[in-house]
Amino acid sequence: MPYDPAWPAMFAKWGTCLRVALGDAVARIDHIGSTSVPGLAAKPVIDIQISVASLEATDAFLRPLTEMGLVYRADDPERTKRYFREPPGQHRTHVHVRQMGSFSQQFPLLFRDYLRCHTAAASEYAAAKKHCAAKFRNDRPAYVQAKDAFVWDIIRRADAWAQHAGWAPGPSDA
Repeated sequence: MPYDPAWPAMFAKWGTCLRVALGDAVARIDHIGSTSVPGLAAKPVIDIQISVASLEATDAFLRPLTEMGLVYRADDPERTKRYFREPPGQHRTHVHVRQMGSFSQQFPLLFRDYLRCHTAAASEYAAAKKHCAAKFRNDRPAYVQAKDAFVWDIIRRADAWAQHAGWAPGPSDA
């Protein structure tokens, strides 16, 4: 769907609640994904990344997140994160807990920041997503696979930009 200017406020509400619940036990709380890029068309899903010192130190995040009503998806196949979903009946929200400094933690921040700074690339990405969504409307795995080549092309460009600009993630969003 077209960009919704309400998405940053939706993240901000979550970000504040997460920071209160998690405190200094987590290094960062960031708005990631397409809803974090102004003007970018997206699925209306708020993606949040929480950066922690260790994925094994679950006491730092598991209990506080589940006490907030977030649903832990222990069966998520991606081993470089811990994954939570919104409480039942609430707006679709994905919470990704990743280890600070890992590739999987840096990737979405670099991707987001590059698209925020390069509107032409964001427009290209939006067009690719719309094309893939139309082609694979009822097949989410095929949609994700179809846009992968474009995602990796953007991350290649983002890495070159990061090397040239000396990019580092800015301060935490919450």
